Amino acid sequence: MKVLGISFGKKNANTDIVVKEALYGAKAAGAEVAFVNTVNLKIGRCIGCGACSRMFEDEGKPCECIIKDDFQALEEKIWDADAVVVGAPVYVLQPVGQFKDFVDRFSCRNDQAKIERVIAQRKANGGPEVDPRMPKRRYVSYISVGGASTQHWVSMGLPTMHLFGFPPLMHVVGEIDAYSMGTRGNPALDEALMSRCNELGRRTAEAVGKPPEEVEWFGAEGTCPVCHQMQVTLRGTTTVECPVCGIEGKLHVEGDKVWVDFPPEQRARARSTMPGLVEHDVEIKGFGAIAGPIIQANQDRLPELLKRYKEFESEIEKV
Repeated sequence: MKVLGISFGKKNANTDIVVKEALYGAKAAGAEVAFVNTVNLKIGRCIGCGACSRMFEDEGKPCECIIKDDFQALEEKIWDADAVVVGAPVYVLQPVGQFKDFVDRFSCRNDQAKIERVIAQRKANGGPEVDPRMPKRRYVSYISVGGASTQHWVSMGLPTMHLFGFPPLMHVVGEIDAYSMGTRGNPALDEALMSRCNELGRRTAEAVGKPPEEVEWFGAEGTCPVCHQMQVTLRGTTTVECPVCGIEGKLHVEGDKVWVDFPPEQRARARSTMPGLVEHDVEIKGFGAIAGPIIQANQDRLPELLKRYKEFESEIEKV
């Protein structure tokens, strides 16, 4: 049983400390633990070239990124793990940019709907086997770390961190919103916080090998019963949406109390489920059939239309 801790914060600072404390809890539960701090790693942004998808789906080649930096080394560490504890500092409402750059590249390469579709295709036509680590189901826990003592200044920390785990269908064990770091002096001085981080790590390790339905959620319940986040998207009616899971529910108000009822059929199609991922996979795979004929019908006039945009110079390129 291997539990990997990843910190997107400064070395030996707040995020490192809370993630390492979680790893101490995982180790006490019998896990083999490893830790990675990413601050000095070079992880560039996804350039949207689509090469990894083409190599994986069309050519039967390993799903390798054409950008040669430290991304793939971190991805390999995740592939080798049974569970992951991720910590990231919040600078402007959301986790630090390096985390989001990593997620952009990690998610498209580890989308389980695509992976299972390719596995089925290769079995049917005798293609090469997929790396067995790719379809592996893992567990994950999140720690969002913010300096603000007002929670609304870190309100998008944990919801954004959930974007890491749903494409590879990682089941979330729990989460901690470790805000107000600016008033703590150092997280190591906060015994209650350290105890929660340690328990989060222990529970993450103990989840390995169990069916997801047997793993008890560790954290605030939230509004959404799937991701446990508090956010909802209002669309002018009592039908609202969880912006993290993409599922719809009915808003209820009774006096000062407000809650949302998410029916079972909606929960079953959340982004963190295979049906939810398949919905999106089918949508993306269908783009060509829709856009292709449009481009074909306008192939004579399109170059002239695009000419003015190609000739528009970027100011930064002039420097």
